[in-house]
Amino acid sequence: MCRREVGMKYPYTLPELGYGYDALEPYIDEQTMIIHHTKHHQGYVDKLNKVLEKYPDLQNMDLEDILRNLESLNIEDKDKVQIRNNGGGHINHTLFWDIMNPNTQADESLKSEIEQKFDSVDNFKKEFSTVALSHFGSGWAYLARDEKGDLQVYSLPNQDSPYLLGHTPVIGLDVWEHAYYLKYQNRRAEYIENWWNVVKIL
Repeated sequence: MCRREVGMKYPYTLPELGYGYDALEPYIDEQTMIIHHTKHHQGYVDKLNKVLEKYPDLQNMDLEDILRNLESLNIEDKDKVQIRNNGGGHINHTLFWDIMNPNTQADESLKSEIEQKFDSVDNFKKEFSTVALSHFGSGWAYLARDEKGDLQVYSLPNQDSPYLLGHTPVIGLDVWEHAYYLKYQNRRAEYIENWWNVVKIL
């Protein structure tokens, strides 16, 4: 679940960052943050609200639960695609901004779990970074809890969310080119390496 959210409810709104667009300089530039937040994320919110206008029953569900149960919902297939893409885009980005919030305190419990699972935080970062770097095309790299609560590292395409798998995202890294191209161009590896400097929960 997003760290800021208890449950994400319709109608959805663009979350405030809680920090300035220039707060992640020099690792993530101000112009990228402005476009990413106000254009890309806002677009996902607007399209998600639009498709859910047709489904009053879904308006009473948390977005996390909609995504968890998406395939079993009695709605048109084309609308499932819209919810998958735009609901995923909204929930993924909400987590992404929160992870990078300079005011976020380190999660010592999570660090301890990571050390137990991956032997060290550095080993975890190496594995996570490799997954992010090797992901083909647009998508996300995740640290997520599976159905048993165990930590797993993997990537998913486009705006797919771990909630679609019945998992809960803990850390997510956006590897769509719009997340880094203004500053890093095609240098995804450099973007990933520098991104760890703004991950405040570890």
